[in-house]
Amino acid sequence: MGQQVTIKRLTGVIGAEVTGVNLNEPLEQGTFATIRQAFLDHCMLVFSGQFLEPRALSAFANLWGDVLRAPYLKPVELPDYPEVIEVVNRGKAFAYTTEEWHSDLSFMPAPPAHAILAARVIPGTGGDTMFANQYVAYEALSDGMKRMLGGLRAWHGGAKLAALAGIEDSAPPQSHPIVRTHPETGRKGLFVNRLYTYAIEGLTEHEGRGLLGILFEQICRPEFTYRHQWRPGDVIMWDNRCTVHYAIHDYGDAERLMHRTTIAGDVPR
Repeated sequence: MGQQVTIKRLTGVIGAEVTGVNLNEPLEQGTFATIRQAFLDHCMLVFSGQFLEPRALSAFANLWGDVLRAPYLKPVELPDYPEVIEVVNRGKAFAYTTEEWHSDLSFMPAPPAHAILAARVIPGTGGDTMFANQYVAYEALSDGMKRMLGGLRAWHGGAKLAALAGIEDSAPPQSHPIVRTHPETGRKGLFVNRLYTYAIEGLTEHEGRGLLGILFEQICRPEFTYRHQWRPGDVIMWDNRCTVHYAIHDYGDAERLMHRTTIAGDVPR
């Protein structure tokens, strides 16, 4: 008998909780098709109480595409599953790249498509992660702003992440469209973020700074967001092509351990 999958919206604009599925077991084709459609519909998914083992996380990640090795990071890889990395609490001083609204590694020529995070050890309090829908952030703009943004591109660079890693910023900056068309849904969304986007192609520094300031406020308006309070065993996946996220470091030196996989993406169009 097939698994009875249920999809429940988490907010009016982003996120859904998936129940009736055990990710530690192989997924039937129909079950995966249901999850995939829910992911495209809701931009990010929550699977509660999974307590996902590295073997199962690796298998689930590979259903979505090729696993990506992120530049500038020297993660702790699990010996038997090098595609799974450990994300640990390194303290508040090292959280400045995650305590900004961002799209993962947007300075790459082809930024990641998805990321999957499996909770292993959760602080007693704190450590929430927020997500924002970039489709609705774009759709809420005025028609005049949409026309202006239609042909503009922005520069993305990895200097902040390189500084965190203590290495030279060697990755060349990338120019991506400010309004990105999702390759699977065809919907348009904003594709800028405070962490990596630093200038707009063809505009002066003053002009670009003003416009980016407006967009940086737009991408994370409260009505576009969902805030997740982690519970032991949770698994979350998000679509890096149409969301931004923000990891709150308000748990001091408490232990926090996540397992993560990142799925390769395509060149933004």
